[in-house]
Amino acid sequence: MTMDCTYRLRIPHRPGHLAQVAQRISELDGLIGDVHTITIARLEAIREITVELRDKEHADQLAAALAELPGVHVVWYHDRAFIAHAGGKLEMRPRHPVSSNQEVRDVYTPGVARVSSAIHDYPQLAARFTMIGRSVAICTNGTRVLGLGNIGPVAAMPVMEGKAMFYAQLADITAVPILVDTTDVDEFVDTVVRIAPGFGGIHLEDISAPDCFEIERRLIGRLPQPVMHDDVHGTAVVTLAALIAACRQAGIRLDEAVVGQIGLGAAGFGIATLIHDAGVRRVLASDPNLVAQERARARDIEIADVDKVMREADVVVATSGRPGLIRPEMVRPGQVVFALTNPVPEIEPEAALRAGAAFGADGRSINNVLGYPGIFKGALLAGAREINLEMKRAAAWALAGLTVSSELIPEVLDHKVHEVVAEAVRQAAIDSGVADLERLTAEP
Repeated sequence: MTMDCTYRLRIPHRPGHLAQVAQRISELDGLIGDVHTITIARLEAIREITVELRDKEHADQLAAALAELPGVHVVWYHDRAFIAHAGGKLEMRPRHPVSSNQEVRDVYTPGVARVSSAIHDYPQLAARFTMIGRSVAICTNGTRVLGLGNIGPVAAMPVMEGKAMFYAQLADITAVPILVDTTDVDEFVDTVVRIAPGFGGIHLEDISAPDCFEIERRLIGRLPQPVMHDDVHGTAVVTLAALIAACRQAGIRLDEAVVGQIGLGAAGFGIATLIHDAGVRRVLASDPNLVAQERARARDIEIADVDKVMREADVVVATSGRPGLIRPEMVRPGQVVFALTNPVPEIEPEAALRAGAAFGADGRSINNVLGYPGIFKGALLAGAREINLEMKRAAAWALAGLTVSSELIPEVLDHKVHEVVAEAVRQAAIDSGVADLERLTAEP
């Protein structure tokens, strides 16, 4: 796992000194990122240099090495992740600040009583006159977080805050992290059911398999609003979009291709089933877990070993959690290879390309942030009761349609991308009969 560390340095403002700093960073295998000049005086400059490093020990070594340079003083150095997380990443703010007594009457007493009474008489009004219609609960028990495993709900909070930030910034959705402190499926489901009335959608996150499948299945059966486990479906949507784009550019017909899936955890199972449901006739999958194998067979997915997958698949997606699993000699010329395990993939994209792959990608480029904000916004805009196959397929094709030549996915921070996905999902919800538009337009 790498880290980005920023060093504030006082450097003599004379020719060659900044070059010496850059050289020393290179000698210690650091990768320079941002360079920000704070001040420049006649004899000295203060600059902040961000460097990608292996870990904290590596950062300490670089600080000591920089301090040895003539005239260079290390003022401080910090892990940027901790700077970005100081005080948490979220806060609750009103959409319309109150600035007069009339506005107090409008938003609180006596005006609020009329709105509450109307919602009591006509519950469908809640989606229009409260935040429920534009809110999502991000629910986790922290049993499978990123590449960290079971670290518990509190340690998972920074990840949930990050998800919520992207909801707000990219889709104008208020998302609230809900930490559910239990590993018992019944307790988790009951907890989410009890808090669900306050939200328009339920986003499940970082829950270990196989519990995540059972939790999602039960919640879909018990709740009237859309429920989606992002690790399963959001990742699958973005992966399918990238595969559509890669196959289009490589001259491969995805619906006629043999697709291999290595690893059948939450993400892998979601990818394999969505690809199969989207029209790919033959999907091969490899996983040593017998329960995962049976779950895949029940969805008409063929089980094979890794060697067979690599021999026969035109397209390979790996989510095995095993860095270096795919050796270069296993790659067939013309294959599309997505090695998505983080932080170290099954094969580096550059190695896959050197071995003859038509496309190579890893988890840094294929990111589910491209999927879930637009998917849930589209579902909320449609008043959808669920997020179905048609909506996920629509999201994937919308994303694939936004890519340009040589790209696998569009720009993640482009607002237009998420608007296009949301509209595609909204229309798919209407077309597939799971929308409730009347709920969104009801008058008191």
